[in-house]
Amino acid sequence: MQPFTLPEMYTPHPARLNPNLERTRERSKAWSQAMGMVDEPQQGIHIWSEADLDAHDYALLCAYTHPDASGPELDLITEWYIWVFYFDDHFVELYKRSGDMDAATEHLTRLRLFMPVDGEIQEEPTNPVERALADLWERTVPAMSASWRQRFAESTRNLLDESLWELTNINDGRVANPIEYIEMRRKVGGAPWSANLVEHAVGAEVPAEIAASRPMLVLRDTFSDGVHLRNDLFSYQREVNDEGELSNGVLVFERFFGCPTQQAADRVNELLTSRLHQFEHTAVVELPALLEEHGVDPAARAGVLAYVKGLQDWQAGGHEWHLRSSRYMNAGAGEVDLPGFSLLPTGLGTSAARIPSTVASTMPQRLRSFSHVPHEDVGPLPLPDFYLPFPLRMSPHLDASREHVVAWCRSVGILDPVVGVPGSHVWNEPILRDIDLPLCAAGIHPDATQEELDLSSDWLAWGTYGDDYYPAVYGRARDVAAAKATTDRLPAFMPVEDVSAMPEPATPLERGLADLWVRTAEPMAIADRKVFRTAIEKMIGSWVWELENHALNRIPDPVDYIEMRRDTFGSDLTMSLSRLSLQHAVPAEVFDSRPVRAMENAAQDYATMLNDVFSYQKEIQYEGEVHNAVLVVQDFLDCDRFRGVEVVNDLMTTRMLQFEHIVAEQLPQLSADLQLDGPAQEGLEHYVDGIRNWLSGIRNWHEGCHRYAEEDLAGPTGPTEPGAGLPRPGAPSFAVPAGPGTSAAFLHRSAAEGA
Repeated sequence: MQPFTLPEMYTPHPARLNPNLERTRERSKAWSQAMGMVDEPQQGIHIWSEADLDAHDYALLCAYTHPDASGPELDLITEWYIWVFYFDDHFVELYKRSGDMDAATEHLTRLRLFMPVDGEIQEEPTNPVERALADLWERTVPAMSASWRQRFAESTRNLLDESLWELTNINDGRVANPIEYIEMRRKVGGAPWSANLVEHAVGAEVPAEIAASRPMLVLRDTFSDGVHLRNDLFSYQREVNDEGELSNGVLVFERFFGCPTQQAADRVNELLTSRLHQFEHTAVVELPALLEEHGVDPAARAGVLAYVKGLQDWQAGGHEWHLRSSRYMNAGAGEVDLPGFSLLPTGLGTSAARIPSTVASTMPQRLRSFSHVPHEDVGPLPLPDFYLPFPLRMSPHLDASREHVVAWCRSVGILDPVVGVPGSHVWNEPILRDIDLPLCAAGIHPDATQEELDLSSDWLAWGTYGDDYYPAVYGRARDVAAAKATTDRLPAFMPVEDVSAMPEPATPLERGLADLWVRTAEPMAIADRKVFRTAIEKMIGSWVWELENHALNRIPDPVDYIEMRRDTFGSDLTMSLSRLSLQHAVPAEVFDSRPVRAMENAAQDYATMLNDVFSYQKEIQYEGEVHNAVLVVQDFLDCDRFRGVEVVNDLMTTRMLQFEHIVAEQLPQLSADLQLDGPAQEGLEHYVDGIRNWLSGIRNWHEGCHRYAEEDLAGPTGPTEPGAGLPRPGAPSFAVPAGPGTSAAFLHRSAAEGA
């Protein structure tokens, strides 16, 4: 019996079947046999029989997911998928079932030899996985650009190498937390790799200048999450019940929420829907603006749109294949329970008939994200018992830095209004002293010199001021264009080659950044300046992303929120300050490794969610904010704020436990794998201690500053300019238009006043 009833999944696009299916079935089967994948045991273990290959029907998968591909292209794409599924089953039988980490590592390391970005393959393949990879690589990459080859090689390596992450979890009996799972599933599940193959199949590459932009990355990631979460629903029985697999979204939700399997499956399906809604939002709202901003020519635009359509075809076709493949649990899938849809046709060629049903059933979830009434009187949120096992250490220079940061903010104009800019007087000296950012810096950098602590305090002041300035100035006026113009000017004050070669700053934001950049970047190597500048650009770019959501009154998708929150909080900026003294002791490959990046992300997510819990009343009631983890959980789970903060605290706890697990188990292995010398190991340990200080310092600041408690929010302290500062209860978070045709703009105001 199936462990749960498959929920109705969101399928807004019809599946179409490639007419070259039968040709590809025949040719791909012959290729598989030639590669040694069929009826040839490996190390005495059976992997696939001819009947297995026929029943899985990967040609049908690719005929559905690439309906417009030519015959030869469909052959090639299908053979890639046969290889990737064979690799997965081969890895399960030879390494996951035995738990042989050493042999698994050796196997994965050798596979890198068969996918060079430049040059030819030099190694001789010794098994079907290597043989097929070498054949496919040589037939695929020569026609593509160097940029595409680099991206495809990276996604293929991720697909292969992160299988060790799954194997390690199986050996440890460890189920990932939801955030970790989503991040890692993208790599090990291979959908980013599939997205690269979509470019090949449609004959159009994403232009290199936009490939790493937020919209393109979100399209890739939402596509990936949709593919993987759908697969998790269909494959739960085979993976969890038969193979003992622990990397399955339904199982992850079961363990995290402590709920029955059916409820976990329903939650996974809701997340699947949310990710596909995010895909659509990005394609319709963010992508056109990106193409305009970069001046992408018409031919390249057509290629990008063909790529987006290819991703949609993949989603629709992948769903149809899962309904039919013997590889998956699919009894009862595709049946519709909604009134009025019970007589829909079923079977091949009828997928379009399900579109009205799937759109109707997911409409409440979509509308809920746009229906938040701002400035709800929520009152103070009870603080949970946070799990943070690191002691607080404080710098002895705190008092001096408190005076310094006031003088610095005054010198660059942060405490004054910007002439001619309404709402720009967001801070005065009492507000600055209440926020007490040196208190945060003193906990983050307890061993800093006075000069270092002053610099850290100034960076925190500049970033926090900017975070307050954007919604106060541009959010109220709903002027996203002006916010983008401000953001576009700021990189000019972060020159990489000559740190002082910059224009004359005209605003407090520009003056503050110009001063901080020279003080911070001058002693850095050029490569380090580039990394540091990128961290700042991500933060200021995320402020515009928040304004765009505000303009739509849109509560973000939960995964997009978690990932963007790291940027809006300035996590990379403040963590980069902790790396400055370690650049020469610790090799760059350490900071680029999966364990260190996972450790950083876990810590950043803990800190951002901590901030959201403390700032819930300030943001929801006083500022009309839609970017808060508790609110995002409320929207996704359709629950109250008390359940929302409970879930957020559980996420924080699991992220902290993951942080501890990485430090205890994965970093020692990383040191051994990279053969780090004594100074490098000490530098890595120092960096870990720095993150612990970062976390404990941030918590202490939230508890000690005067920014979040109800008495601080309702108190008399505030900007002296009439009407300045952040929104207050009862005030709409944006200026409301007036005149003919604008009556709908008053609906939210009326709803808020009547609440």
